[in-house]
Amino acid sequence: MTKRVKIYDERNNSLIGDKIRVADTFLTRFKGLMLADDLQEGEGLIITPCNSIHMCFMKYAIDAVFIDASNKIVAIYENLRPWLGLSKIHSNVVSVIEVPSGLAKKLDLKIDDTLRLEYLQ
Repeated sequence: MTKRVKIYDERNNSLIGDKIRVADTFLTRFKGLMLADDLQEGEGLIITPCNSIHMCFMKYAIDAVFIDASNKIVAIYENLRPWLGLSKIHSNVVSVIEVPSGLAKKLDLKIDDTLRLEYLQ
């Protein structure tokens, strides 16, 4: 069974996604969204632990939100392009949330916002 989580931005109580898959094993982290179909509204992936990403073998652009151990946003990468996008290594993050391109801007996500994660059964 695939683990899922709902994620909210506590600053403005906006829903980032209610169908965010959890990638927390070697295999699920390795695969990530490579070769996957486009993300639909409410969908995404949280990779944990993770401190950087690449866009090799991706078919579409994404936004990537990097969070620390207290779920505070440390970095936001908007519109990471397939094959070309790359983040730097962030030593102070524990997870990366990958969502549809444009969502970070649409929801006005900001560095230092705290996210609320609700793990689903």
